[in-house]
Amino acid sequence: MWNESVAAINKYLAFQVRREDEGSPPQREFWYGHVDMNTGKVTATTYGALDAFFPAVLAMSGDLDRAQRLQESSFKMWIKHGIEPEEINYQTMEVTSPGYPLRPEIVESTYYLYHYATLGARASRPQFAARLDSRHYRQMGEIMWRDFVKYCRTDEGYAALKSVVTKEKSDSMQSFLFAETFKYFYLLFASPKTLDFDKMIFNTEAHPIRRSP
Repeated sequence: MWNESVAAINKYLAFQVRREDEGSPPQREFWYGHVDMNTGKVTATTYGALDAFFPAVLAMSGDLDRAQRLQESSFKMWIKHGIEPEEINYQTMEVTSPGYPLRPEIVESTYYLYHYATLGARASRPQFAARLDSRHYRQMGEIMWRDFVKYCRTDEGYAALKSVVTKEKSDSMQSFLFAETFKYFYLLFASPKTLDFDKMIFNTEAHPIRRSP
């Protein structure tokens, strides 16, 4: 089922964008967009915080090449305004939905890629694991954490942002901040012995479930 599904995803939803930023050489960014499920026709060139879990899924499947390329795109979305918006147009890099409700997905993917960079020989495509640098993902996570604290921390806790552009806070702190976002930040910087990754699987709410033998 996965092999058939991901083949269709990569055929119809994967896009490369050639970007020329001033002072930098041209780059080819890797994104996943939105298409009509019946025709495959592109319906939107948008990508957002809720899509940023997919590098982790690709890494788990062994496709570390696409995983690391998509993670770089997710991180570009983050650093554009110092914290990720709910959604951007990846063609123009304009924000289409400016809120940030403290989502965990990009941190989750950073943790997964850090794990596979550290233990890449266990991946089903180790030739790509050799290209991953665990220090890069720790540094990426550190930047995210510092931005997160800088813009979201309050005297009472952590507040969602109404806009990542203006950094205006809202009076909201979702419970998934504790169940997911903080958990993935912690695991990214904790000792690998903290959790036996190969004996656990996380569900969509980051609850660890022991794998059956």
